[in-house]
Amino acid sequence: MAVALKLYRQGKKGSPSYRIVAVNKHYKADGKYIEEVGFYDPIANPVVFTVKKERFDYWMKVGAQVSEGLAKLLKGRKA
Repeated sequence: MAVALKLYRQGKKGSPSYRIVAVNKHYKADGKYIEEVGFYDPIANPVVFTVKKERFDYWMKVGAQVSEGLAKLLKGRKA
């Protein structure tokens, strides 16, 4: 099974929040996911960004690919 780590959008129009999830690559963007790995809320002040590091590392170890949007978010957070 091809697994990807993606941002799963939730919330109402105009105030998004995102779950960081491990999902089968072939499922729709709003379909079911395997596991929630973190949370991102860009609207909150200060911005809320949490990742379960051990689960994120596990999925990376088993070959999950990081989506483009999540990669940009992670790159910005490491600085």
